[in-house]
Amino acid sequence: MGYELLPKKSSFNLINELGLFERQIFYRKERSFCRKYIGASSVVLMEDSDSCSNGESESSMENEAVVVPLRKMYSCRGRKLSSVVTRICKSLSWEVAKDIPFRKAMRKYGFSRSINAFNMIIHIFAFARMHMEVHALLKDIVFYFQKAGFDLYKIFHLFTLHTPYCATTSVFVSDVLIKVFSANKMLDCAIDVVKQARKFGLQPSIYSCNFLLKCLAEASMKEHLLNLFEEMKSFGPLPNVRTYTILINFYCKIYQGIEEAKKILEEMQKRQISPSAVTYSTYIDGLCRVGEADFALDFIRDLRDNNKPLNCCCYNAIICRFCATGEVNKALSIFDEMKSFGIIPDIHSYSILIDGFCKSQNVEKAIKLIEEMKDNNIKPTVVTYSSLLNGFCKIGAMEIAIKTFYELENSGYKYDQTAYTILINGFCAQGNLTSAYKLLVEMIHNNLASDDSHYKRLIRGFCQMDPSNKMEYLSMMVQEGNLPDTITCNFLVNWYCTEGSVTEALQLIDRMVNQCITSNRYRYNAVINRLCKDGKPEKALEVIPIMLKRNALHVASCNTLIDGFAKQSNLKKAYMLHEKMQKLGISPDIITWTILVNILCMTGQVGKANELLRDMIMMGLNPDTISYTSMIAGFCKNGYVNEAFKLFKKMPHMPSVVTYNCLIDGCCKVNRVDMALMLYRRMQKDGITPDIITCTILIKGLCKRSKVEKAYKLFREMRPDPDKVAYTSMIDGLCKMRYVSEAFELFKEMPAKMPSVVTYTCLIDGFCKEGRMDKAEMLLDEMRRQNVSPDVKTYNIMIYGYKRRGQLDLAYGMFCEMIDEGILPDDVIFETLRAETDTMMPK
Repeated sequence: MGYELLPKKSSFNLINELGLFERQIFYRKERSFCRKYIGASSVVLMEDSDSCSNGESESSMENEAVVVPLRKMYSCRGRKLSSVVTRICKSLSWEVAKDIPFRKAMRKYGFSRSINAFNMIIHIFAFARMHMEVHALLKDIVFYFQKAGFDLYKIFHLFTLHTPYCATTSVFVSDVLIKVFSANKMLDCAIDVVKQARKFGLQPSIYSCNFLLKCLAEASMKEHLLNLFEEMKSFGPLPNVRTYTILINFYCKIYQGIEEAKKILEEMQKRQISPSAVTYSTYIDGLCRVGEADFALDFIRDLRDNNKPLNCCCYNAIICRFCATGEVNKALSIFDEMKSFGIIPDIHSYSILIDGFCKSQNVEKAIKLIEEMKDNNIKPTVVTYSSLLNGFCKIGAMEIAIKTFYELENSGYKYDQTAYTILINGFCAQGNLTSAYKLLVEMIHNNLASDDSHYKRLIRGFCQMDPSNKMEYLSMMVQEGNLPDTITCNFLVNWYCTEGSVTEALQLIDRMVNQCITSNRYRYNAVINRLCKDGKPEKALEVIPIMLKRNALHVASCNTLIDGFAKQSNLKKAYMLHEKMQKLGISPDIITWTILVNILCMTGQVGKANELLRDMIMMGLNPDTISYTSMIAGFCKNGYVNEAFKLFKKMPHMPSVVTYNCLIDGCCKVNRVDMALMLYRRMQKDGITPDIITCTILIKGLCKRSKVEKAYKLFREMRPDPDKVAYTSMIDGLCKMRYVSEAFELFKEMPAKMPSVVTYTCLIDGFCKEGRMDKAEMLLDEMRRQNVSPDVKTYNIMIYGYKRRGQLDLAYGMFCEMIDEGILPDDVIFETLRAETDTMMPK
């Protein structure tokens, strides 16, 4: 009975076209024939025995007197495979089918026999509507074709078109093949099956098309998705509610196009396809994702008023959105509204709310919701309790958190990595690193994989509190197979460097290299940077050979070192390193050239610096704003303000506030305050907000030119509020113009602790010049109360003030106090007091 399903016509022609698995089988001349043929099942060979597979007729073999015994032909290798087909046909047994995987059949029986046999088996199962069996067989074949490098597009032809079976089973096979290709991300092949099936009159089912649509949506293949959707509307199968829901989900969650989702929903209504609760919940979730939770709430209420299908998922999306924005009370009111209309909350509804209340630190309400869940026979999950643990951690109730943790564990809950992570982070945040460490050990003991984030948190915590244990955790990370990532290693090295422990930082880098943790250039740069900040560029230079050995030398490290030598005024070493890096094949970048420009400007070699800037441009490097600003600062510092203006006008970039500050300062130093004010107005016009430094420079410049009124007006317009330097500059300007009372009022406006020794000295000088020594003495006493130590200039001013008033005893007293404070008087003071002493001595 099973043989009725066998083919009436072989597929030899197709096999010849593919040109696969040709084999030569030779039999003894007297018992068989000697000819080339393509392996196939014995049943097929028996039916095709009247012709030769290579196209030759039987008459062409007459001279060889070949005898082809049928019994011998039937007993060749194909007998076992055909018997498997027969057994499956009779029993529909998957156990029989799975005993011979496709790869094994191909190896043992060849391509043609395997294809024909599996074709029969697939269609037998398809005829019986045994979907899973057909899926497993086709998946096996697809993976074999893929691994062997065969054309996957031929599978459709082999197992649907070139078969004698009914169209019903061919459609069934096509549907399953679409699902196999789609599920395994072979979407182009799946699309081809749909097209080929339609071409040969086979209509794929709506289920397989929907599955393909879903996979296309998940892969963000928008063009293919929309093309298939339009083809379904034109050629079938006609889209159903599931089809439209997939499209809405794509626009809401993947493509972020809520307007397109709305159009799809409207199209459903036009085609009189009623959206399901899933369709509505998908659209509502999309609205919430784009921040339209209020609109979504109005939408859901309108649906409810029109008796449209709704479920708790529709409400969950809105509840989740309000919880995410911190509006947990509003989320709770929607939760109550849902219950009042007979929609029963699920575990997700409760979990969302509990998490929201825990994040807002309202743990009490979260506990009440958990009790309500239990009353409604909804068992809280580990995720629910993890939210509660997180809530306890947020309010610092770690004792309650750990107690709850172990109570739940004893009651049968098995915690995952997330719960442990919450508690470890909570203990670390409180500085209880010992408890955090114990939990980490327990987590590993319970076979929960720890990742490097736990160790990183502990390492950082111990670096801040107990630096002695950090290496223990680093070792534990390596033993557990969690090699520290670049961020953790860099953090440790930076921490050592910040603490000034450069030797330990280098030892740590060596240890990381020994543990096969790749060292990077930025880690060494932290060491070089620290040494240069400490004024030890020579020591930093010793690190360069190690970096070269480990292929970690980078232009950034060289720049740091060049800058370090420049700040030490060791220009020879800076230039030597610049030449060395070029010999090593490390091309200087803009930062390198800018540092060199700065070096030349610092030493007054502005001509060479300007040539270097031109060389940068000729080499194809585009100097940035910092490069131009450095050059402008050099010109201004050395009094070449006109040259600075010329370069300023050539700048291809928008000048920064620093650029303007350099130019304004240069103008003020050469008494061109009018030009400085012009630049001040221009920078505001260009949308560059002047900072405190800008205003302070201008105030100094205006006061120097005796334009105190303009300076004071600018001082009052300063935003943000003036700093110590601005106040001191304004007070000094007012005192020099003899507005000492106004300066003192301004001094009283200054926040506590802001006045510096310079501020006090300026005001004391003003009072001394007016002869108001009582006020000067009062300020000197206040300086001491505020722990601001007078300097040599302060004492000089006081001594001169007493001398002018003829109070030489007080002047000598101040002189002695100065000596007692360890401040050496300058030569002028000595000469002045000696001269006064000489005039008082009798001749």
